[in-house]
Amino acid sequence: MAPRTAPSARHAPLHVPLAERLRPHTLGDVVGQQHLLGEGMPLRIAFESGQPHSCILWGPPGTGKTTIARLMADAFDAQFIPISAVLGGVKDIREAVELAEKAREGLTPQPTIVFVDEVHRFNKSQQDAFLPHVESGLFTFIGATTENPSFEVNSALLSRAAVYVLQSLGDQDLRQILARAQAESASIAIENEASERLIAYADGDARRLLNTLETLFVSARAEKIDALTDAWLLKVLGERLRRYDKGGEQFYDTISAL
Repeated sequence: MAPRTAPSARHAPLHVPLAERLRPHTLGDVVGQQHLLGEGMPLRIAFESGQPHSCILWGPPGTGKTTIARLMADAFDAQFIPISAVLGGVKDIREAVELAEKAREGLTPQPTIVFVDEVHRFNKSQQDAFLPHVESGLFTFIGATTENPSFEVNSALLSRAAVYVLQSLGDQDLRQILARAQAESASIAIENEASERLIAYADGDARRLLNTLETLFVSARAEKIDALTDAWLLKVLGERLRRYDKGGEQFYDTISAL
């Protein structure tokens, strides 16, 4: 007889990445992008209008594009349908249309937001497939891109969507996110020098900061370390972090190379 799997192994909870656990749940939790989300700013006005509109969020990785799209769906009590343009295709668009129609025609009609990550990866015909449904109001379209939409998004779709430009997070923004991550893993401290190196390495990308930090937290717990020092960071992550020493020659060599 085959050995039975222990209940704890069968029902072990799925691991939720640190970046997902710290994802903001309200506009007030969002760090950075105050030129769009601050009082009286364009996206804040859009959230407060009571009426979602199609838009394209253009900015570097890890600046909050997916978070803003999710918060918009929450603000308007809308069904949220994410599509990855890297992995998806016309089949995913058709399925999104079907889900939007069901939501609209249900006993309690619900609006739909279709979020397309890396929308610039879709070709012209794939982008065109959204047009009639955006026109009819079946769903609100939100695209996210790291590329200039003027060159990568069809003019017909671009004309139906407002473009919001997100900025890389500043060092102070990243310090705030780092503090939240430390609160989430309270048993592990981070020395100042190590914090500054991590912030430099993140280069304005919150996801990069949190994914790196999670790797370090896992290693620290395995080694029973209760504080992350700069020397330990360099030992664990090596040259990846060494190149981002703001006070050393290697940092300036990196900048010169750019």
